[in-house]
Amino acid sequence: MNEDAEIIAILRERIPTFECVEGCHDCCGPVTTSAEEMSRLPYKTDAEHDAALNEWNCVHLGPKGCKVYEERPLICRLFGTTPNMACPNSCRPKEMINPKVESQIHHYIATTRQVLV
Repeated sequence: MNEDAEIIAILRERIPTFECVEGCHDCCGPVTTSAEEMSRLPYKTDAEHDAALNEWNCVHLGPKGCKVYEERPLICRLFGTTPNMACPNSCRPKEMINPKVESQIHHYIATTRQVLV
């Protein structure tokens, strides 16, 4: 496992989970992610990316929600777990993310090459 993969695994473990409103995908717009996280996602054509961007959606958003939920990037996992990125439907985990962990995630994002999902 490379260093980025290890960092991602550690950070993922520290992000609290919660139940979303069924059918909601309000936070599923275009996002950027690290090259390591992108390598875990299915390949999408330029046409698929363009179509998703035209709708301001993520290219991995399907009719029933996220098609890559188990491999979704850190930024997607962070939505709803912090007041800085609150869920528009007021969903949240019992305990919000530790601010130190949130800072570590933002640092990782800021210090890695980001690509558009």
